[in-house]
Amino acid sequence: MIAITLPDGSRREFPEPVTVAEVAQSIGAGLAKAALAGRVDGKLVDTSYRIERDADLAIVTDKDADGVDVIRHSTAHLLAYAVKELYPDAQVTIGPVIDNGFYYDFSYKRPFTPEDLVAIEKKMAELAKKDEKVTREVWSRDEAIKLFESMGEKYKAEIIASIPQDQEIGLYREGSFVDLCRGPHVPSTGKLKVFKLMKVAGAYWRGDAKNEMLQRIYGTAWAKKEDQEAYLHMLEEAEKRDHRKLAKLLDLFHLQDEAPGMVFWHPKGWQLWQSVEQYMRARLNEAGYREIKTPQVMDRTLWEKSGHWENYRENMFTTESEKRDYAIKPMNCPGHVQVFNHDLRSYRDLPLRLAEFGACHRNEPSGALHGLMRVRGFVQDDAHIFCTEGQIVSESIAFNELALSVYQDFGFKDVAIKLSLRPEKRAGSDEVWDRAEEGLRTALRACGLEWEELPGEGAFYGPKVEYHIKDAIGRSWQCGTLQLDFVLPERLGAEYVAEDNSRKRPVMLHRAILGSFERFLGILLENHAGALPLWLAPEQVAVLNIADAQSEYATSVVQTLKKQGFRASADLRNEKITYKIREHSLQKLPYILVVGDKERDTEQVAVRARGNVDLGVMPVSAFVERLSKELQDKS
Repeated sequence: MIAITLPDGSRREFPEPVTVAEVAQSIGAGLAKAALAGRVDGKLVDTSYRIERDADLAIVTDKDADGVDVIRHSTAHLLAYAVKELYPDAQVTIGPVIDNGFYYDFSYKRPFTPEDLVAIEKKMAELAKKDEKVTREVWSRDEAIKLFESMGEKYKAEIIASIPQDQEIGLYREGSFVDLCRGPHVPSTGKLKVFKLMKVAGAYWRGDAKNEMLQRIYGTAWAKKEDQEAYLHMLEEAEKRDHRKLAKLLDLFHLQDEAPGMVFWHPKGWQLWQSVEQYMRARLNEAGYREIKTPQVMDRTLWEKSGHWENYRENMFTTESEKRDYAIKPMNCPGHVQVFNHDLRSYRDLPLRLAEFGACHRNEPSGALHGLMRVRGFVQDDAHIFCTEGQIVSESIAFNELALSVYQDFGFKDVAIKLSLRPEKRAGSDEVWDRAEEGLRTALRACGLEWEELPGEGAFYGPKVEYHIKDAIGRSWQCGTLQLDFVLPERLGAEYVAEDNSRKRPVMLHRAILGSFERFLGILLENHAGALPLWLAPEQVAVLNIADAQSEYATSVVQTLKKQGFRASADLRNEKITYKIREHSLQKLPYILVVGDKERDTEQVAVRARGNVDLGVMPVSAFVERLSKELQDKS
């Protein structure tokens, strides 16, 4: 007898080996119909998978995240099937699942057009309606290579040839289409009902610019139509909020080919930057951090000691002078260790919190650059805490509280916490990792937080906490991190004098809240659709006169506001007031003040809040009071 244990703890026994589909059928016809895959002893498998011994089993449906991934993976195969039906000369390469969808790369003699995408999507729907069975086959490597070579699929043959000789090859067949894949896949194409092709882009074969440029077709797939509609609506909103368009509209910054991945900040954009930097500086000072500045360029030998030269060399900009090799820093941590090492430290000096708004440069591929979100030159709100093992929990708690408070001030109240645990390749003993991981768990518990654990996702030197903020249209952005590091202090010789006068290694906590300033400002702009809150707005108030007779009064109002520390300007142009109001409204200013003869004579202002909200006429002092309260509340 084979005993199958279900997620609710119940058991079912079968006299002989049984498939996942058969177990689902024994539970009920409804579950059998809904089953997309199974999870046998934690491993995701097809519904046709045969269970030959006692096992734990969960039936995967479209209500599970894994189920949606199976739908997306299977829809990628459906896309390739449709392309081969319509364009037999096209060669298929790879087609993985990505966030919210999938893609598939093709080699074809001409570029795919928008009309082609319409035809391909139509063919996919036809193939899905056929409800063709999806079956898995196991082949030897050499036979699989011969099969794909006979089909003219040289890319698939090349992929299989790179697989070890003794490894079995899984192929999936649906109708006339066969593809290399580990699976799992839906039982039949009829399970694929909600999908849409999005765009075509270029992609090098195997990600190498020396190889052929392929065509990548992106798509999205969902379990329910309403989920896809919500996603497409979110994309429309994201398009409207694109920070690159907002930068042009609001005159914040620009990028140009002469400095790829580097930002040219304009006065208004730099004012926004300074508002964020000065806020962060104040918060770090309050939290006991000491600000430092380290060199941009350091000798190769330091990067060799830290391990970056070996593991990160391809992403580093390098230079040479007087027969010495240097690197422009891609990160700040080795420099911070040098500051720590410059003096003999005592346990009484710990924890030592060193912060830097450190400018870093990384040689990102040009094709990956994207506005402020992916750049080559960026600044991090970086800090490193040197502490004893006994201080890990208290320092982690303090950082958690600081990070969540900062996100709250910036308007991000929905923050997901993830804990990345030990990877397969790592430095340090299991006992050290046990202490490190449990230390972070203890800190998260003490803060009353819930978190998701990500096995195998930690850095090689230690586990890390990740902070994922959700924006106004539901997108998640990973910004902050807190990483435990036992390795770099050892590599770079950091030590302190303990209470017993022995020399010990400090623990190093790498931490950032915003991450890259550039990226965070891009997130901020898109979150607020450019309508930044008062405390961040580069220009907070515009004072508009109706006629020349109020010019002097408008100027005096601006001076009053500036003396109170507000960012204000006067628009005294000889234009109609409706035109001026419209222009400044498009600039998304928090407040527009209009002054005519009546306001001048009574020393008042007519106040319009953003969104064309008429707040009426009030004394300048009352308006100043309103601004002061709004700034204090960061509302």
